[in-house]
Amino acid sequence: MTNAASASGRLPVPRAYMVWGLVALIQLALIALPLADRVDVQRNGERVQLELIPVDPRDLLRGDYVIINLAIGRVSIDVEGADTVRAGDTVYVGLTAQGESPPGPVVIARDRAGAGRLALAGTVVSASGTEVRIDYGIDAFFVPEGEGRKIERLDASRVLLEVAITGDGRSLPIRLLIDGQAFRSDAIF
Repeated sequence: MTNAASASGRLPVPRAYMVWGLVALIQLALIALPLADRVDVQRNGERVQLELIPVDPRDLLRGDYVIINLAIGRVSIDVEGADTVRAGDTVYVGLTAQGESPPGPVVIARDRAGAGRLALAGTVVSASGTEVRIDYGIDAFFVPEGEGRKIERLDASRVLLEVAITGDGRSLPIRLLIDGQAFRSDAIF
């Protein structure tokens, strides 16, 4: 024993325990960061109802879910700014409500300020002569087991997705609406 350890009667904490404790804290922080981002979007985002087309709602490993195919994922080349983007570009799609209909795209901008008050951030998947396909990072919504088939059989015009959108364009699916009513979901966020 060293003189310092014998004088106090205690053994010093091995450095290995401190290092492992620090590693554990870093891992917990890395797990918590994406969760904190999702909670921020859900709590502070503006809620908007978007049209979608449900596709195959089953996955043997993950349970029942609806693949999100947003109607605004295909933007006409006639929309302002659509003719200036290329595949791989990060864009902001400005939305505006048109009467009773869900919001639709009115502008595609490369910066958030150019997209207007309400805008979704996305990545251009492809740009052709007639449309721009955009991925918003909203690709699945989980539903209670056994409920996926019910959604699959519905007419797509009856199904909407409520999305929270923050000021910087981040988005998060909140709930499915069928005929304007919330569909029961197991999703926490």
